[in-house]
Amino acid sequence: MKIVVVGSVAFDNVETPFGKVENVIGGSATFFSVAASFFAPVAVVAVVGEDFPKAELAFLRSRGIDTAGIEVAEGRTFRWTGRYHEDMNLRDTLDLQLNVFAEFQPKLPESYRAAEICFLSNIHPSLQQSVLRQLDRPELVGADTMTHWIQDTRGDLEALLRHVEVLTVNDEEARMLSGERNIVAAARKILTMGPKSLLIKRGEYGVLHFSPDSVFAVPAFPLEQVFDPTGAGDAFAGGFVGALAKCGDFSPPSVRRAIVYGSVMASFVVEDFSLKRLRKLSSEDVEHRYRQFVALTEF
Repeated sequence: MKIVVVGSVAFDNVETPFGKVENVIGGSATFFSVAASFFAPVAVVAVVGEDFPKAELAFLRSRGIDTAGIEVAEGRTFRWTGRYHEDMNLRDTLDLQLNVFAEFQPKLPESYRAAEICFLSNIHPSLQQSVLRQLDRPELVGADTMTHWIQDTRGDLEALLRHVEVLTVNDEEARMLSGERNIVAAARKILTMGPKSLLIKRGEYGVLHFSPDSVFAVPAFPLEQVFDPTGAGDAFAGGFVGALAKCGDFSPPSVRRAIVYGSVMASFVVEDFSLKRLRKLSSEDVEHRYRQFVALTEF
């Protein structure tokens, strides 16, 4: 199954307790597509500026990622600067320059329109809706969002959720969207808004999956050091969706297996800054850690 992802391709400046990097490649669509490319064909819809390195587009293509939907616009690429606390579940945004991303209007190449799976990364809900209108009949639609859209564009977001099978959010977003403090109550309320299933990403505490008739929990893979959590949620989503696309089956056992693969991809990306760990990752590495993950949770 082919996946289309729409989101950001960006430059990041990141500081963590373990170091600092500048002008490294980031963005939700970047992390998602590279993680998903280990499992299935993926095509990206995004915008970059004239300053975006051609070598990085070549790297994406080397992973089998279709970049025909990445527009190169006049101006500078989206840039984010952030600093993580000692508790790396917490971070501060120090600078945000939308640049060409501010005028982003997703346009899908004709070859993308028949994709069976679509993932709508964190952009304005009205833009996410515009992507769905350009697709034929995707079998699975996943989406991400953030507190800004929940607070400021709630009507648009609620309209989108009626067309989403899988929603991915973190604890804070789930509570804000639902108005419930208890995470289980929050999940139950969100499921009444349209999504058939909900993934709540909890950083170092793992992932919770809710559907109308089940709850499934996966821990985070235990690591001695986490260098940079940037992109972990997007890599999780990429691994999750990619694994579903590879098996072509959305049954509960396949969804649970895909959640573990998503957690595997997130565990790799946090081991270094930006895409550095994923660049040298092999499919054998992924399968080895998957088996470790299964052994970790088996009893």
